[in-house]
Amino acid sequence: MSFPSYPPTSPPTIAPQATVEELKKRLDWGEPGLTIIDTRNLESYNHDRIRGAISMPFNENLVDRAKASLEPIRDIYVYGDSDRETAESADRLRQAGLKNVAEISGGLSAWQASGFPVEAG
Repeated sequence: MSFPSYPPTSPPTIAPQATVEELKKRLDWGEPGLTIIDTRNLESYNHDRIRGAISMPFNENLVDRAKASLEPIRDIYVYGDSDRETAESADRLRQAGLKNVAEISGGLSAWQASGFPVEAG
């Protein structure tokens, strides 16, 4: 006897690195309980971004802004201009006490290449 498949009762777990497909799956889950941080400069953010991402530029008090507005246990997905900037941003956030931070591999370009939705300013 087979049973119909139902959506999972909890979201997928967050890992230190995430693919855009993993993030999309998490967003499609429903009540995602996560924050997507775009650490690129404001001009780039305003041009286009992953739908739902918030701007916290890497060079503009990223850690202070994140700590002031996010709970330490919040699931955070971060991307920047490059995988290197993304990794450095994630490291800074983790060192500041934010526990669940994932680096989005390939960032916005990988997201767009997969055909996932973006927003424009």
